[in-house]
Amino acid sequence: MGKVFLARPIPEVGIEILKNKGFEIVDSITEADAMLSGLPDKLDKAFFDTAPATLKIIANYAVGYNNIDLDAAKAHNILITNTPDVLTEAVAEHAIALVLSIARRIPEADQHIRTGEWKESWAWDFMLGMELKGKTLGILGPGRIGSRVAEMAGAFGMKAITCGPNDDPDVFLPQCDIVSIHVPLLDSTRHMINADRLAKMKPTAYLVNTSRGPVIDEAALIEALKAKTIAGAALDVFETEPLMSSELFFLDNVVMTPHIASATLEARTNMAIVAATNIIEALEGRTPPNLVK
Repeated sequence: MGKVFLARPIPEVGIEILKNKGFEIVDSITEADAMLSGLPDKLDKAFFDTAPATLKIIANYAVGYNNIDLDAAKAHNILITNTPDVLTEAVAEHAIALVLSIARRIPEADQHIRTGEWKESWAWDFMLGMELKGKTLGILGPGRIGSRVAEMAGAFGMKAITCGPNDDPDVFLPQCDIVSIHVPLLDSTRHMINADRLAKMKPTAYLVNTSRGPVIDEAALIEALKAKTIAGAALDVFETEPLMSSELFFLDNVVMTPHIASATLEARTNMAIVAATNIIEALEGRTPPNLVK
């Protein structure tokens, strides 16, 4: 049977599925028939030009695939797959968690206690936040995850509006109390949120990003946060992760998590199952269910 190279560790269940089908897990891509990659693996034209002739499929262990040069993959007749659907719930939950965290200033309040700053037992204007009921949540990118976030927001009494690829963000943004980003990283979405568009948001609005960091012009966002052009931001992804602008560390109106929106045991386990299934289908001569290109 075929040889599978794992560019990074995955849950054991995915490995067992491959082994039970008779596939060999190898330590090198040399002569591999399949590769399992992740977002940190930058698979560019140079990679594909030097890839072994045996390589038939790359199963990306993620829903996104902006780390892969799809045109180069196509030129070398290498199939590319991803892992959609199974991480929808996890990412949507994390987006809502970030909404609550920034709107109710939870990390800031936690830090206030830990550093011993809490001296007043109660004051009417202490750590004031925003109630979600009656507020407008803007979903920038109403795909699987964005649509699920909109559903969850309904439980808090929020009104959800969406901005799809044919809608104008300049009209959409001023209507929102909170904007949650769920677009893929494409040439058309890189720096979609820039200084001009941040200026169109309400000064009381919050920006939440669980999609891809470069969708936001991070330098422009930092300036908006410093100037209080918007009320705050909650970010799971960054423009040059894991390297980050140190200015973000010193802003109390930003909440940050280290690209963990899909980090639930359930989601990561199911992602391994989907990736392994994509490899099996391709190497057994069938079209993998999550073919990207």
